[in-house]
This record gives sequence, structure tokens and C-alpha cells, in this order.
Amino acid sequence: MNVLIPAIEVWQQFHWAFFVNTQGLIISLGRFEVALEKNELTAAEKELDAASTLLLASAASMELAGSFTRREYEEEVRPSMLPPHVSLDNFSGLMSWDHATLIAIWRRLQSKFANIPDELRRSHEAFNTAYGRLASSHRQVCKQFGGDEGGSIRHESEIAVDVLDRFTKSRRNLLCPNSRGGCPFPHKHKPR
Repeated sequence: MNVLIPAIEVWQQFHWAFFVNTQGLIISLGRFEVALEKNELTAAEKELDAASTLLLASAASMELAGSFTRREYEEEVRPSMLPPHVSLDNFSGLMSWDHATLIAIWRRLQSKFANIPDELRRSHEAFNTAYGRLASSHRQVCKQFGGDEGGSIRHESEIAVDVLDRFTKSRRNLLCPNSRGGCPFPHKHKPR
């Protein structure tokens, strides 16, 4: 691939974009939760649709973050996430405040997603589809850089894409709690 700027800058800049999208997702889902509690379904739909858009933007950021060669990743990017460049030897995006906050919100919303009103089912389906795109994008970038052959920095002893697959499954259980593996949408649609 021909990249005009160094791989490390591409990696950092698109991860920054990813975290901005994550912060927007936190805001949208918080507003979705409040609207749902007030039974303001039009507002809830708008926020859930915004959250879907932000998940898709996050997927694009993830894909663009990996727009350089595996050699550049191994020689420039991965070393930047190891000591002495970071203070911990198991660095991961899982350690971020944004990630912890988002997962906490998803846990709070699990019962609401399990009992989503009929009026919000289309938006919930789109949200789950968008999450699937993000998970798939993350997995693809990980695989591109050898994650199907070895471990990540945090989970060195396991195949990285297998770890991501477990994370995806646990996230799906939060977002699509009625699913028996049939996501992106578990509910039976009622005729309108």
C-alpha cells in the first residue's frame, strides 16, 4: 500500500477518530436510555439511529487505521505500544475510560434491548448490524497484521482473532440479549 504519511501516524490519527466516535456513541446511547425511560420513542429512535451511524463511522476508522503494510505494523506501530513507549506491558484499548464507559452503558441497556418496543425494532436491528460491521472491521485489521497467527499485546498466549471473536459474542449478548446466535436481530416482527 502507498501511504503518504508514516504508518504510526495513520494508526494514531484513525484511533483518535475511533475514540471520538466512541464518545459520541456514549452520548447517543445515554440520550437513548433517557428517552426510552420517558417513553419518548421518536427521540429514542433518533438516538439509536445516531448510535448506529457512529458504529459505522467507528468501523471505517478501524479499517483506515490499518491502511498500511504488515511490515510497517511490526516495525513501527506494534513497538509503539510496548515499553518504554507505554508504561504497561499489556497495553490495550480495553484500558481506556471510553471503552469502560461504553460497556457499562451496554450492560445497563441489556434489559431494555431485550424488551425493545416494536416501534424501535428497525432501529435496533440497524444498530446490531452496525455493531457487526465494527466487529468485522476490527477482526479484519487484526488478521491483516497477523492476529490469526499469534497473540495480541494484551493476550499474547492466545490467537488474537479468537479473543476478538469471544469479545464479539459477549458484546452481542449485551446488545441482542434474546439472541440464540441469530443476531443481528432476535425478535419476531409483528405485522404492522
